Amino acid sequence: MLATLIGYVGDFDLAEEAVQEAFIAAAERWPKDGRPDNPRAWLVATARNRAIDRIRRERTLAEKTRQLEITEAEEPADVDDLTIRDERLELIFTCCHRALATDAQVALTLRARGGRTTPEIASAFLVSEKTMAQRLVRAKRKIKGAGIPFRVPPAHLLPDRLAAVFGVIYLIFNEGWSGRNDLAREAIRLGQALVELMPDEPEAYGLLALMLLHDSRSAARFRNGERVLLADQDQTLWNTDQIKSGKEILDRALALHGRGAYVIQAAIAALHTERPRDWFQIVALYRELLRLTDSAVVRLNHAIAVGEAYGPELGLRLVDQLELPEYRYFHSARAELLRRLGRTQDARAAYTRALELTRDEAERRLLQRRVSEL
Repeated sequence: MLATLIGYVGDFDLAEEAVQEAFIAAAERWPKDGRPDNPRAWLVATARNRAIDRIRRERTLAEKTRQLEITEAEEPADVDDLTIRDERLELIFTCCHRALATDAQVALTLRARGGRTTPEIASAFLVSEKTMAQRLVRAKRKIKGAGIPFRVPPAHLLPDRLAAVFGVIYLIFNEGWSGRNDLAREAIRLGQALVELMPDEPEAYGLLALMLLHDSRSAARFRNGERVLLADQDQTLWNTDQIKSGKEILDRALALHGRGAYVIQAAIAALHTERPRDWFQIVALYRELLRLTDSAVVRLNHAIAVGEAYGPELGLRLVDQLELPEYRYFHSARAELLRRLGRTQDARAAYTRALELTRDEAERRLLQRRVSEL
């Protein structure tokens, strides 16, 4: 709905307000009048009319109506007649315009498409809520002021926006990875649409393969409301068809000479589905990933893999070189290495710090059990 309204009015704030008002109207009227035959069409029409009312109050209805080429008399019978073929993908490309900084592109799309709140996005970027709110406001103003079109750009402009588009889709998937299966499925669907749009782009295949391979283990990731780590998962619950599909898509990326970050991450994910796991190969792939993207989180994952391949002492040495004081997985990874080294008191303290930082209830139960075990 948000994508559809932005396509009409070209204004993020106006579209968001109109969509919210439409849902408020539905909550008030449907219990009394009954649910309409086509709820989505009703909501779109109501939101559109609220947007037009807002424009009228600002005394710009005539100009805006000419721009949108719509009339107040239109009453949509079918939502499919109103929407672009893949308006959600178009919304992502609109948010990922090169006029915006990459972090603003990703943040704006998570807000508009992923439905994430400003505090949630700020947490994902490891910045304050105030800083993220300012980024979102600036990005919306830039899109409105520059008249950035709501559409997938021409083929020759696609590569300029791909880095942000990939990042957005994967962040949406990661939000779903915490238990929002609807978001994970949406991210995979967007990945499939992206592959269709750019069939010769290896990183698009790499991203899709990565999400499929991760998602194949979703049924085994929770038990009795608690997060289950990869090493402890029941492999009989893994989706073998999805693993096969993910590996085939990864092979396609490699056949296209893909050597980018998402292709490498997909290769790592594929190795995690094998038994026994080749930790030395995983370490080598993380080293290549570090060469491409020298991020602290990748360094942490590399250190964890080193701890598996070469022992917890070397892994801990690498972890302790990182500066991630507010990142809960830094503390939980460090706690596990300390536990293996027999440093019980230090491990308990690290797990406790991770527990203080997590907001995920299933993760909290896992960490609480780890603390009590120590």
